[in-house]
Amino acid sequence: MDSNRNLSWDDFKKVQMAVGTIISAEVFKEVRNPAYKMIIDFGELGKRKTSAQITKLYKPEELIGKQVVAVVNFPPKQIATMMSECLVMGGLGEDKEVILIQPERKVKNGTRIG
Repeated sequence: MDSNRNLSWDDFKKVQMAVGTIISAEVFKEVRNPAYKMIIDFGELGKRKTSAQITKLYKPEELIGKQVVAVVNFPPKQIATMMSECLVMGGLGEDKEVILIQPERKVKNGTRIG
């Protein structure tokens, strides 16, 4: 980690991360790298679409009802045929598989992280 690139507290506060529940997940056939397109319910923040390359560890039907953490204030980004509206957070395993970041216990959709 480069210590010359420290993030200020004000910078961190600009990143809005929230907990949401996955309500829809399906194979995203139009993308180059294997991914799912999902809809996540963030409560008062609304429902957001996203694409996630999480196919190594998760099946679409297993994702429904799962709570995840996502950045919800990035500008929308076109990914193949879909406009992505949030970025699901995850860690990379030894084989570069994405492991979703989830709350330890169920919390209200839209709960802010940070």
